[in-house]
Amino acid sequence: MSPFDTTAPDVAGVRPGTGTGAAVELRGNIFAMTQAAENAVLRPVEPGAFAHDLRAALAARIARLSGDAALAERHLAGAGETAAIADPSTSDGGSALPLGFVDKVANDTRDITAEDIAALRSGGMSDGDIVRLCELIAFMAYQIRVVAGLRLMEADA
Repeated sequence: MSPFDTTAPDVAGVRPGTGTGAAVELRGNIFAMTQAAENAVLRPVEPGAFAHDLRAALAARIARLSGDAALAERHLAGAGETAAIADPSTSDGGSALPLGFVDKVANDTRDITAEDIAALRSGGMSDGDIVRLCELIAFMAYQIRVVAGLRLMEADA
């Protein structure tokens, strides 16, 4: 797989033959591992309570919350019927889906407390699903920063 076929360089607009493209090619293994991590987080063998389409919608939501419309659209492609969740103005609305928690972790990570986790547990979420959800949010934080860094490199090239 070419590193240009992976999400981060593609969404960032990095192309072969540019200075940033040369850097991406030099570190192709990092982009391959990043893509493998994306696949594992968005389409795991054992999705728990978060089906693949829901994971894609949550990834798009997190990207939108960070202001990255292109990355959001990339993930939204896999959201299917759950696409409305990607809209940050959509709240929990009493559903079992912890959108408020997702938004808080994505935007105000340092403000997460034991009570936030306890609330997920009391709402019926298993520890495994809490970990799966946090893995998705953490990966998105990483991916958003990689894409932003590549864009900055492209802008300076």
